[in-house]
Amino acid sequence: MRIAAVGDIHMGVDSRGQWRPALRELPERADILLLAGDLTRHGTVDEAKVVATEFADLGVPVAAVLGNHDYHCDAEHDIAAVLGDHGITVLEGTAMTLTVDGTTLGVAGTKGFGGGFAGKCASVFGERLMREFAGHTVEVAAALGSALAALDTDVRVALTHYSPISDTLHGEPREIYPFLGSYLLGEAIDAHGADLALHGHAHAGAERGTTPGGIRVRNVAQPVIRAAYAVYDLHPAVV
Repeated sequence: MRIAAVGDIHMGVDSRGQWRPALRELPERADILLLAGDLTRHGTVDEAKVVATEFADLGVPVAAVLGNHDYHCDAEHDIAAVLGDHGITVLEGTAMTLTVDGTTLGVAGTKGFGGGFAGKCASVFGERLMREFAGHTVEVAAALGSALAALDTDVRVALTHYSPISDTLHGEPREIYPFLGSYLLGEAIDAHGADLALHGHAHAGAERGTTPGGIRVRNVAQPVIRAAYAVYDLHPAVV
């Protein structure tokens, strides 16, 4: 199963045609394209229409999660609808399945959220705003875990915008780690299992890392992979 992925493409209304040429050979290189959030610059519906046109009808299925930029104008539901109207599946605490040559792929996705990592993280305690901040991560991590648990496929991928581990944040200032991801996402992935976890958001981070349970994690933010997309070749576990 060949998984193409990219995040943090930050398309504006002036970006039409920017990615399409690089996607022409996608069907020869991958079986699916996953978009790891921050598809727009400012989260407007007009920007989403550009994204939708750019990534529609590529010859392979396309699935996405939204990122913090896509939420900026509080139009995330409209953005998801625009993408959906163009055949792009938007995941938020949900999953999709795909069969290629008899092999099944399941993708569970969520935007995720911040909060930090074990020993240096926010907790659901104190002021209402802090409880809401930390509590949102608890909710989205639980939803990701439920989506993964519901999958019964040969290959499983977890797709988020925020990072589930700190390994792939190396290169970013440590002071902003709590705003780049949460260990709760990694715990959900380890608890329910995946063959690969993909995320974006950390533009200055590292590409490769692993969860505490040993699951491979890849940061596919476009400034990190420095390409239109990266391709990961996954094979079902031999029992």
